[in-house]
Order: sequence, then structure tokens, then C-alpha cells
Amino acid sequence: MKRELITMETINQKQTPKRNLKRSLIVFIGNILGIYLISYLGLGVEVSEFGSVTLLVIFISLINAILWPILTRIAMPFLVLTFGVGTLILNGLLLQIFGPLFGIEIKGAAMILVPLAMAAVTTILSSLITIEDDSSYYRAVLRDAEKKRKTEIKDYPGVIIIEIDGLAYEVLCEAIERGDMPTVKAMIESNDYTLRMWETDLSSQTGASQAGILHGNNEGIVAFRWIEKSNGNQMMQCSGMTKVPELEERISDGNGLLVDNGASRSNLFSGDTDNVIFTFSKITDFKKLYNKAWYSVFSNPNNFARIIALFLADIIREIWSQLVHSIKNVRPRIRRGIVYIPTRAATNVFMREINTATLIGDMMVGDVDVAYSTYLGYDEIAHHSGVRDNDAWFALREMDKQIRHLTEANKYCPRNYQFVIQSDHGQTNGATFTQRYGETFEDFVKSLLPEDMSVFAKMNSNEDHFAGDYTPFSRKNKKIKKEQEEEQELSDSEVIVLASGNLAMIYLTQWSQRLTYEELNSYFPELIPGIINNEYVGFILVRSQEHGDLAIGKNGTYYLDSGKIEGENPLEGFGDNIARHLKRTSSFEHTPDILVNSFYDEEADEVCAFEELVGSHGGAGGDQSKPFILYPSSWKVSDEEIVGAENIYKLLKENLAELKK
Repeated sequence: MKRELITMETINQKQTPKRNLKRSLIVFIGNILGIYLISYLGLGVEVSEFGSVTLLVIFISLINAILWPILTRIAMPFLVLTFGVGTLILNGLLLQIFGPLFGIEIKGAAMILVPLAMAAVTTILSSLITIEDDSSYYRAVLRDAEKKRKTEIKDYPGVIIIEIDGLAYEVLCEAIERGDMPTVKAMIESNDYTLRMWETDLSSQTGASQAGILHGNNEGIVAFRWIEKSNGNQMMQCSGMTKVPELEERISDGNGLLVDNGASRSNLFSGDTDNVIFTFSKITDFKKLYNKAWYSVFSNPNNFARIIALFLADIIREIWSQLVHSIKNVRPRIRRGIVYIPTRAATNVFMREINTATLIGDMMVGDVDVAYSTYLGYDEIAHHSGVRDNDAWFALREMDKQIRHLTEANKYCPRNYQFVIQSDHGQTNGATFTQRYGETFEDFVKSLLPEDMSVFAKMNSNEDHFAGDYTPFSRKNKKIKKEQEEEQELSDSEVIVLASGNLAMIYLTQWSQRLTYEELNSYFPELIPGIINNEYVGFILVRSQEHGDLAIGKNGTYYLDSGKIEGENPLEGFGDNIARHLKRTSSFEHTPDILVNSFYDEEADEVCAFEELVGSHGGAGGDQSKPFILYPSSWKVSDEEIVGAENIYKLLKENLAELKK
């Protein structure tokens, strides 16, 4: 299929969405065939005459044109509370009410199945005929946006910041070379945008990066999850119904990236704005769930049904992928399971489409000065299929379409919007510690300790892909109860082992302070030598009473305070700034007694995660700490390397201020 490149000249021209007759005809035919499909399958639709379906589709189209804007305004809280399923019910009710006028009976489940079938057939036909036209959708959003606009249009550009979760700089470049991301390629080749690599902190995961980017502060975030000895051995993490709001309170000084008329769409933290949708730090605030920006999702009666059709298609794609990976014996491979199937579709389709729709609505109203939105699909898929798997390339092709939809929407906005496209971290592939060593890391640690010591382990950090927590509110109390039960289990444990990708943490909780290297060797003489000599461990970080911070490998020690290296450098291959990152992490209040980083094979470009993930991030080694940022070339940005998420905050904050001058 021929891909059309978008030029910046086209993007910046202000236009009015035009009707596409071919697209309208496809929608018309798709709606007719969708009704006939459900009737043919005997799923609750009775049709008396062939021509009656055509007349019903024409009639419903007219009714929708008149009533849909009114219905969605009245029913908006219901649509939001049902996460969009209410739109299918509304569509079905209209068909059920007016169907009998044309000799068509729609009964039972057909009330939901018919709108889905209509959207599915239309989507398939559009794909087959390669129609990528969103003018009808833009028109629907624009009509509502024009009513919400203020009289005075701002004379400075707004900024839309798109985060592609987990996409490394090198993988992005490969995707562009493969032809998977033509829109991004056009932006770069226009010279209007500059592409740079930046480097994460040691904790190369969403919690640390978004805290730094959205609030300018990720101090104290050791990893995805950590233990606070001084706080009664409480486990803090970058996930959880109670933990993330508490974490935002700690890191926020009230001057977040989005504090000045900003909008947060599907992020972990809010950036100090109250204009939020699917923002985890505000997710328990029921009043924050309802947001007028939702209207752009439901403005077209067929839009949500299309999203559900794409959702179901992605479920089928994942089932097929699991079969193919199994038949071809793709390695490394993990067991993805049944639960992952809808989770992938939720992140890769549902949340992706919600993000794009609400951002377009923000842009067309033109009031929001800066919006930040996280797209989770690639990261979720790379974790389970692999960083460069066909599933991952497909996710990036679909992501590029979202960027095209957004940049094209700029043509219809009352003010210009500039774009920043970036990632919060990358990922590095590799078979897991369990697959390589034959037992889990927590069992390995247990074997080095006295048998009577009680050990608690939590070795999964994939919850930073927080779509799984965006569920109906009836389940939230259950999640909070689970957190409370876990806290009780923690308080009864003497050793706690946690994982964050290829980074692991060991806490000896009988002591209220961080144990020194000397104390560890005295109390547990087999522990440190056993860990260091494991072939799949790269280095450990401990603090010595005599020498300060130490990075210890199999054949050498790096004295981080003095810079002295004894024997072989254990940090070789982990990047020029790794010593700096380790020193910073070691200065945190809740750094573990022993911090463990897996080995990194430069030739194979592989690490081994301490949790069961193919692509991982959270520690050091490979592309996981090398994300990217694409920003307007007109911005003032130093040529010096960008190290740490807090410096991305400074870069964005300074240039947002410049735009208003």
C-alpha cells in the first residue's frame, strides 16, 4: 500500500473539513451490509425486504445528524461512566425504535451487535479501498468546538506533547527507515523539527521519567517499587490507587509542566493541572472523570463503535500472534496468557483512540496551551512480544497514523499548535533471569540466606502500564483492599526482594537503617559473593562505611566516591554516565541494602529481566535508557547532551514560556 507523506506546509494551512463522497458512500454501504450480516447470522434482526434496510440507514443518518449532538450532551455523564459502551446502546435504541417503521425488528443483543457490525464492515471496507479520510469526524468535533471557543483567539502557538511509551531512539530510527512512520519522517525531513536522543536516570521506567518530565522532580524514586524502612517498611510504588496520588504530593511543588492552562491525557501524573482524563494520580477523584473533552470521542455516532471494532480486531491479532510465536518457537518468548489479550487491545487501541480524539478536541477549541498524552501500546507489546517483533512494528505504524490525525487536525484549529514527540525510556530485549538460570531471582536470593528467614518478593513491574487499573469503579475498593493486605504481609517479612525490569532490590527489614557493605558481609557472608558471582548479574550497588558507595562486579570494584577502579571496571558497557546515576540513586533515602543490575551483552544487545518480560526497562544496559525527543527546530535548546528526565522538564518549560513572549 502506498504511504502518503505529509509536509509541514500542508499541516500549517488552515482549512475547513470537506465532505468526501467516496468515504460517505463506503459508510453507507458498510451500514447496510452490517445490518444484513447480523440478520444473516440470525442474531436478532428480522428484515422483511432488501430495500427497507437501505431506507432505514438513510433515515437513521438523518436522525443522527439532527439528534446525536443533543443526545450526547444530555447523556454525556452516562457515556463516560460506561466508558463509551453507552454510545452503542444509544445507537441500538435508535435502530430499535425506528426499525419497525421500515419492517425491521431488532431484538435482544442485536441492539449492541448491529452498531458494532456496521462500524466493523465500514472499517474493513475503508482499509481495503485504502480510504484514510477523517473529514467527517473533524467536522463533527469542529461544530462543537466552535461553540466552546472564546471570542479572542490566542496569538501564540499551543503545544501538543505526545509520549510514545517505551520507544528507544534507535528503534524509532529503524521504524522510520522501514517506512513504518512516514509522518514522523516527514516532520524530520522538513527541517521544522529536530530529533535528539536523551538519557534517562538509572530508574528507566515511566514513574521516574514522568515525575521528572511533568513535575521537574523525581528525587527519591529508586525504581518502579521500593521499601521505606523509615516508614515502617511501607512499600511505595509508581502504581496503585493510593500510592500514585501520594507520590504526586511528594514530588509536586505546584509548578508542574501543565500548571498553566494545560491538559493531561492518559498519564501517570497530572503535571499540576485539573484538566485530566485517565490520569492516574487523579483517578480516584470521581469529579475529575467527567471532562467536556470527552465530547470529541462521542461526537460522531459511529466513532465509538469503530473503536470497539478495532479493539476486537486487535484481540484477534494477539491470539494469532501467540499462535505464530508458538509455532515458530520465537525466542526469547514468555507465556502471555489470556488476561494479556484484552489488556493489549485496551492499551494499543482503546486508550490510543481516546487520547487522539480528546487531543483533537482540545486543539479545535484552541484554549489549551499545552497538552501531554501518553500512548502505551508499543511499550505493552514490546514487553510481551519483543522490542523489534512484527507486533511492535505494527503498533508503531498505527501510532504514526495517530500523529498524522493530530497534525492534520492542526489545519482546522483557530490557532497553531506545535508538536513534541518523545518517549520516557526505551526497552532492551533478552531472555529473563528465570529462563536463563532455571530458578527465580527471589529463590536464588533465598538460597544465600539462612533457611529460617521469611522472604517477601514482588517481581512484576508491568503495572506501570496502568491501563489495567482503568476499570469500572466497582473494582477500585477491591484494589485498595488488596494493597492493605499486602502491607500486612510486608510487615511480617524479614527480607524483601523487588524487581523493576533488569534492576532488583534487596531489603533486610530487621534493621531500620540501610546496612553497610561491611555489615552485610558480617551478618550474611554468602549473600554478596553469591550474587556477584552469578553469571547473569552485571554489578551490585552497596554503601561501604569505609569507602562510601561501591559498584561491585565479578572481577572488580568501582569506588564511586573517589573514582578509583580496582581490577576490571564493573560498569564497562553501561554508558558514560552510569557512575553519576549510581551516585545519585545511592543518595536517596530509601535505596536498598543491595541494588542489583543484570548483565548486559553488548554484542547481542541483551539484558535479563528479573521479571517475566521479553523487552524490559528499569535499570541500565542497552537502549532502555536511550529514549528520544522530537521538538520544533525554532526552539532554544542547548547542544549539550540531555541527561535525566528533570532536564526534559526544563527544556519544555523554558520553551513554553518563550512561546508566550
